[in-house]
Amino acid sequence: MPSSSSSHAPPRIVVLGSLNMDLVLRVPHAPAAGETLIGHSIATIPGGKGANQAVSCAREGGKVHMIGCVGDDAHGAALRQALERDGIDTAALRTAAGEPTGTALILVEDSGQNRIVMIPGANAAVQIDEAALKRQVQGAAFMVTQFETPMDQVARAISVAHGAGCKVLLNPSPVQAIAEPLWPQIDTLVVNEIEAKTLCGQAADTPQEAAQAGQALRARGIARVVVTLGARGAVAVDADGARHHPAPKVQAVDTTAAGDTFLGALAVALGEGQSFDEAVRLGIRAAALCIQQPGAQPSIPLRADVLRSPVPPDWISL
Repeated sequence: MPSSSSSHAPPRIVVLGSLNMDLVLRVPHAPAAGETLIGHSIATIPGGKGANQAVSCAREGGKVHMIGCVGDDAHGAALRQALERDGIDTAALRTAAGEPTGTALILVEDSGQNRIVMIPGANAAVQIDEAALKRQVQGAAFMVTQFETPMDQVARAISVAHGAGCKVLLNPSPVQAIAEPLWPQIDTLVVNEIEAKTLCGQAADTPQEAAQAGQALRARGIARVVVTLGARGAVAVDADGARHHPAPKVQAVDTTAAGDTFLGALAVALGEGQSFDEAVRLGIRAAALCIQQPGAQPSIPLRADVLRSPVPPDWISL
């Protein structure tokens, strides 16, 4: 069950997104074209960006409601049960008859790098009930969403949440264009280097470049932008400027769900009223713990463990 060392009331967070059953293959390296490779192992693990972010929010102490869709099969039942074990409300998680549950094939190399192929399945059947969503986001700290469910439904949800006075935290992954009317409806944008470059057209590989990209994205009407840089930490950009938050040095075992773990910790910390920089630092600490363990949801840490983890170096103004 979720554990939190915070004295704040648990923030309520609504997560709209994908649920997948991850088939994780551990391999020495990614096979080249035409190569047959002998792998180390295979495992079946609950995942999907939406579900991972919901689990991260819950393990950070948030009160989480999940909106999504699974198939009427064993994988769908297992994913629902996994969320409920973390105390996540699944009343708005629909089961689509005749549709397979979403599946992701994940190759994890010995280096810790991963390569993912996702089959959407029931995730493609997500349909937003605007009246129900408006009720769900009333009083919530954030509505969190990504791009692994249909874009038209994500856009509707962002507009409904914004109109209801609920802040939107968007992780535009897998990256695709964001319609112009949606930009000012997004409170907080979390992107990696590739997503930042795709959305603003300029490189974001170094902290300095990430700061410039973050400022370009903020100019679209967004209050706060985080550009995550993997082992180099993250760059936070808001009205006060840009700050580079370094990450602690750790040995990566599996980077799956690191970004989702970061996002959940960030969302809960912001929902508790912590500062933007405090929230980013907490997210970095959570992600650093995540990558030291294999799998998606099994690697997402509890808040108590994050607070016991090494504190990153001080941030640097850019």
